[in-house]
Amino acid sequence: MQWPRNWKNQIVTVDGVIQTRALGLTLIHEHVLVDFIGADKISFDRWEHESVIQKVLPYLFEAKERGITSIAECTPAYLGRDVNLLQKLSEKSGLQIITNTGFYGASDNKFLPQIAKTETARQLADRWINEFRYGIDGTTIKPGFIKIGVNPGPLSDLHKKLVTAAALTHLATGLTICSHTGPAATAREELKILENLGVHPRAFVWVHASGSDEEFVQLGKMGCWISLDGIHENNLDKNAATISLLKSHGFMDQILISHDAGWYRPGEPDGGPFKSFTTISDKFLPFLMHRGFSWKEINQLMVNNPAQMLAIRIRKI
Repeated sequence: MQWPRNWKNQIVTVDGVIQTRALGLTLIHEHVLVDFIGADKISFDRWEHESVIQKVLPYLFEAKERGITSIAECTPAYLGRDVNLLQKLSEKSGLQIITNTGFYGASDNKFLPQIAKTETARQLADRWINEFRYGIDGTTIKPGFIKIGVNPGPLSDLHKKLVTAAALTHLATGLTICSHTGPAATAREELKILENLGVHPRAFVWVHASGSDEEFVQLGKMGCWISLDGIHENNLDKNAATISLLKSHGFMDQILISHDAGWYRPGEPDGGPFKSFTTISDKFLPFLMHRGFSWKEINQLMVNNPAQMLAIRIRKI
């Protein structure tokens, strides 16, 4: 892959660099494969590419048939990130797939390697920066965003280190930070760390955003991305209400939506049950339009916002 000298309006996929205008209809938080065995036991020989492809490919085709052109695959290292598999699926499906760098500390550090506990934030950042510069796991495939995870509640020192490492990585690469977070109070604490390091809130995605209406508005005013990424048939009204609230306060250009669906589970028969990537296309977007959202606003949610979020751009205060 030829590395551009000027990153303006560029996004990195598993197949190389594209222009933001080429991203199209995008699901910004999905999974192909997730292995919950833990960082100390995970290995690539726990799954076979052909078996995963046979299971997952029909679901990718379903999404593509509905006009989806790109998927941000949010499985981090030590939880089943397999960039060679993603590249094969991208080629076979025709979808643009974006992978990530970073470490996942949520779930009480079960998926953190030992180096996350022993190395400094600077050392961790250098690892993630090197994946962006040189490729992941010995390949030339490069990450298109940073994925970290923290526990809800006050941040531990270890999780503060992950956020700091993500901030340092952003300042060196322009990759956006997507942090599995949940509660608004935790997101505010993360944003404070970024602020102290000179990173603009626009470089931060509040993943699994949850809180009161007041908290959603407060975080919206801070300027971060607000990711409603657990959309399914039983919460359409709740998510529509949150989007309407944010829209009423002028935050439509900060909202991201996705399913957090998938995923093949190594160790389970045939990879276990798999959640499709079609509820937003089939159910949620018509639901929004029935409540008065325009095509322009749908395009904002599905095309413009993902492209701006994934654009390689160092965002400083």
